[in-house]
Amino acid sequence: MLELGELLREPLFPVLALAFGLLIGSFANVCIYRIPAGRSIVTPRSACPRCGREIAWYDNLPVLSYAWLFGRCRHCRSPISLRYPAVEAANGLVYLSIALTWGATPRSFAAMAFATALLVLALIDLDHQILPDVITLPGTALALLASGLPGGPRPLDSLLSAAGGFLVFAAIAEAWRRGRGVEALGQGDWKMAAMLGAFLGGQRLLLTVFLATLAGSLVGLGLILARRGDSQSKLPLGTFLGFSGIVVLLFGDPALRWYQGFFDV
Repeated sequence: MLELGELLREPLFPVLALAFGLLIGSFANVCIYRIPAGRSIVTPRSACPRCGREIAWYDNLPVLSYAWLFGRCRHCRSPISLRYPAVEAANGLVYLSIALTWGATPRSFAAMAFATALLVLALIDLDHQILPDVITLPGTALALLASGLPGGPRPLDSLLSAAGGFLVFAAIAEAWRRGRGVEALGQGDWKMAAMLGAFLGGQRLLLTVFLATLAGSLVGLGLILARRGDSQSKLPLGTFLGFSGIVVLLFGDPALRWYQGFFDV
């Protein structure tokens, strides 16, 4: 039997990362549902929200159980949201991409945790327009501790980027409040910017904010054209920051190299 260290060096590691990502994706669904409600993410066991029956382990296998049950509760046959397997699949594919990019390295495991945190934050903000401190504050601390790993920012860059992200977002929010009399960026956005800066570094933070702003603008324009919103409609910035952060985590370095190539002589 292969020991853990040997197994992680095997070509099988991406497959293990995919499977682990699917399992953690299932746990991410629990966090998305329970954290905003102030409920424990450990107990009780998951249950059908309609009939209240506990979900057996064999009905809680990521993606597979949803397909096997045709997207319905085994007991009351109520439909189960497609979001659950979508989150599981997305998290698994992100873990697979990280494993293929960096292999079984400390940076990979840190990036996996970071990506799941962003996914959870993005969907909580989409549903409730909040970014819980219980995720952003430990996430920032862990990102600072992970700085200096190969492929990531150096400790000083991590610290300065975290502080810069927080302060710039806070300054924009204050300027908007004074100029327009409304709150444009909540404190959760400031803390999420700090978390992104701590893990990604300054350049990749700027790219993340650019992509999030672009995506938010396009969605806002689409809502206006569809007459489902107007120029005053509030959009969950944390959702766009979360998904953009995952994109930059996976593809940010090639994008930055491509961009910097225009300035090479």
